[in-house]
Amino acid sequence: MGGLLIVSTLLKLLLIPAYRSTDFEVHRNWLAITYSLPLSKWYTENTSIWTLDYPPFFAWFEKFWSVFAQYVDPAMLVVDNLEYASQATVIFQRMTVILSELVLYWALRRYQRHFGDKHIHWLIAGSIFMHPGLFIVDHIHFQYNGFLYGILISSIVEAKRNNLLVSGILFAALLNFKHIYLYMAPAYFVFLLKAYCFTSNGSFSFKRFVTLGASVVGVFAVSLGPFKNQFPQLLGRLFPFTRGLCHAYWAPNFWALYAAADRCLIFVARRLGWGLNEAALGSLTRGFVGDTQFAVLPDIAAIHTMIITLLVQLVVLQKLWRSPTVDNFIASLTLCGFASFLFGWHVHEKAILIVLIPFSLLAVKSKLHLRAFIVLSVAGVYSLFPLLFHVAETPIKIIFSLVWGLVVIPGLARYLKMSLCELLNPLERVYLYGFIALQLYTGLVHDLAFGGRFEFLPLLLTSVYCATGVMYGWLVAMYACLLQ
Repeated sequence: MGGLLIVSTLLKLLLIPAYRSTDFEVHRNWLAITYSLPLSKWYTENTSIWTLDYPPFFAWFEKFWSVFAQYVDPAMLVVDNLEYASQATVIFQRMTVILSELVLYWALRRYQRHFGDKHIHWLIAGSIFMHPGLFIVDHIHFQYNGFLYGILISSIVEAKRNNLLVSGILFAALLNFKHIYLYMAPAYFVFLLKAYCFTSNGSFSFKRFVTLGASVVGVFAVSLGPFKNQFPQLLGRLFPFTRGLCHAYWAPNFWALYAAADRCLIFVARRLGWGLNEAALGSLTRGFVGDTQFAVLPDIAAIHTMIITLLVQLVVLQKLWRSPTVDNFIASLTLCGFASFLFGWHVHEKAILIVLIPFSLLAVKSKLHLRAFIVLSVAGVYSLFPLLFHVAETPIKIIFSLVWGLVVIPGLARYLKMSLCELLNPLERVYLYGFIALQLYTGLVHDLAFGGRFEFLPLLLTSVYCATGVMYGWLVAMYACLLQ
């Protein structure tokens, strides 16, 4: 993978001048907060609207980079310098993403070594390291997902090596870098409880239970302890349940289909004289506070999404409890993340990576796994395209995604000794071809037909079409992982 690292780095360097989202300013502000202010103000500082809302380990991660930032351009570390983006700042922040992604590279090398250094594992590792989702979200849009998935894969590798305590500690650390990985926590809890705390003869080891619990609690104590006086503010920022059910651009999940169905039912309701929630008629469910209302279908509260998510996860976890193998563990943590993405509250579209990255490790387990992987990869990656809405980035995202798909997917199919025509059924092939028509409409036809009107329509169509594929992929994945 050494050559891949060189090629990947060169491509990332070329993307330094590319479009960057508000997340760039978010992280610049966090650099400034952690460098300029005492710990006692990290989670109360609100000069910028982009307040620090990641767990403490990520705050220390920003503090680490700020030590170097002061020698590049000290002005980026001034809290009041809102929207500051000198050329030196841009280059520095882009480089922090590239360098931190070496953690992912190291983890994938260890994955190759411990899962079997065969061509197929090289291909899977390479597909993750060069994943178009990571390029779009991290190296253009601007985030640090590669670094975080490096920690996750390292934890999975330790589970494969039967270093279960180390695996649990790494995951506890990951939760304190970014709390979205709570989506996967039930799988870790069940797996470590059954595989580590129960001995080979089936008896429960209280000593191991205490050791595991103390290790996890210790990680959280190190992380949260210094911020005990800011704990209410920290908790409120990590779990902002005052936001609406759907994010501004509907993530391609169950609630996108639910919201779209509600919009369609408005026309039916008017024809049939049904009662409507008039307050919801002017809302397109943009995800603002109090803005998630439905005109026909029942409104959804945060507790409803929590119950649905837990019920779906329980279906997955029962198999892991009965058979706590590493393969079942990887499948369970992927499907637990999947359930949270599909049915969770205020899910961001970028969270699709929590499905796509770990599911890559399952892609060649069977024909069904690979079918699900292909549909999910196409739908999931395309759902990220609206993040890059400038014309200049359109060829980049399309070409890079196509090259990745044309290299990775046929290679995985060859491992199963199947052609893509044999692998995919006609309905799946028609669905995938539909993305060509969708791109033509959203990228060209809509503007020609409507100009500046119906601005939300391309996003709605993208969200709903991608959500259909993601839901289908989830059903196939559930069948493949649980019933085969």
